[in-house]
Amino acid sequence: MKVKLHEIAHSRAGDKGDTSNISLIVYDLANFPIIQQQVTSKMVAEWFSEMVAGPVERYELPQLGALNFVMRGALGGGVTRSLSLDPHGKSRSSLLLEMEVEVPAASKAKAGSR
Repeated sequence: MKVKLHEIAHSRAGDKGDTSNISLIVYDLANFPIIQQQVTSKMVAEWFSEMVAGPVERYELPQLGALNFVMRGALGGGVTRSLSLDPHGKSRSSLLLEMEVEVPAASKAKAGSR
């Protein structure tokens, strides 16, 4: 079954210059393999293709149940230079949590226990 990432994970974000940094952290470590396999750099780059001009790099932190995505060319030249209303990482972390992943039925039960 498909679920939105916010059902099994939460996110933190930050930005510096023209780079946006988004971490995806599972609520339950048992769900880490799901995001590790399905939420790839390519998938995130496609998800943000209209907002991110540069490459998307992914770093894994399995002991924390987290993935960290570094998106370059993501802020229209930088937070202080951009004419966008809200190009910052915090709104993008919420957008990432709307992405869907495939989970086994048993994982769905774990998703709601935050």
